[in-house]
Amino acid sequence: MEIGIDSFASAMYGTTGITPALAMKELLERIELADQVGLSVFGIGEHHKKGFLDSSPAVILAAAAARTNNIRLTSAVAVLGAADPVRLFQSFATLDIISEGRTEMVVGRGSSIEAYRLFGLNLSDYDELFREKLDLLLEIRKNEFVTWKGRFRPSIDNLPVYPRPLQEKLPVWLGVGGTPASFERAGRLGLPLMMAVIGGFTERFKPLVDIYRAAGAKAGFSSEDLKVGLHSPGYVAENDVIAIAEYYPGHADQWNQIGKERGWAPITRSQFDLNVGPKGVLVVGGPETVAQKIINHSESLGGIQRFTFQMDNAGLSHVQLMKAIELIGSKIIPILQANQ
Repeated sequence: MEIGIDSFASAMYGTTGITPALAMKELLERIELADQVGLSVFGIGEHHKKGFLDSSPAVILAAAAARTNNIRLTSAVAVLGAADPVRLFQSFATLDIISEGRTEMVVGRGSSIEAYRLFGLNLSDYDELFREKLDLLLEIRKNEFVTWKGRFRPSIDNLPVYPRPLQEKLPVWLGVGGTPASFERAGRLGLPLMMAVIGGFTERFKPLVDIYRAAGAKAGFSSEDLKVGLHSPGYVAENDVIAIAEYYPGHADQWNQIGKERGWAPITRSQFDLNVGPKGVLVVGGPETVAQKIINHSESLGGIQRFTFQMDNAGLSHVQLMKAIELIGSKIIPILQANQ
């Protein structure tokens, strides 16, 4: 199983925040350390609002590529519905050249809507924008010369798209939330699946993963093609008590801030404890607890090939995050490898 980290390039450590320059410097240090200790992948999300520095993920990943050797670098996720697929492909093809073939993309509709307003797009077209732009992105990936026609972008008539990536087929994962149609689409297209699960019990997603695998098999794809990844909030410290004590305050603040924007009820400590429990989504604890929880999640979903932690939006310091990365590499990955 591949283990990695996804980051939203937060500049809001704790309640006071830090300067963008320092936040970016420390983020690149964390990516560099993740590479050194053996993590498989590091992803950068995409947001267009105050406190987040990830509006141009490929730029951050290019800086990381120059400082790393082995770790794969990916979007997490690129908001495809609000992007131009040609420019997006060109950016990540360029990144693939810089990284010498270590680039991937996770594309999705995005859980935040600010990009649509910013780029003058109509939210009533939310689903259709993504469907059409995914079709174009996959066509560009397949063919150097592209002929394509759609509703939301000018047509392309046998025009080349350059540069081409170093990899023959740039990996494109489909990022999904909880919509059955999204799981079915990923399977039908034979795209690897990256699930973002941020609340409740992870096992409730098993019927949706079954839809994905059934759609992929019906479309003629092998089980090797149909990779499943899981992205969840998490944190690792020396033991469970320390991890929970350090993680809870910032997580509660973050959850409640997002909740105000989306109409969610404030999180209670009992809800948090349930989510930290054996079946809950939060992968928080000491190395043995976290490793076992990843194993349990994989078994409950019928097997996953990738797990990524979301750690840097819970008010944790750079020092705490660096220590967590060290523990993932030195403790958790060996446990998971021994379990395979």
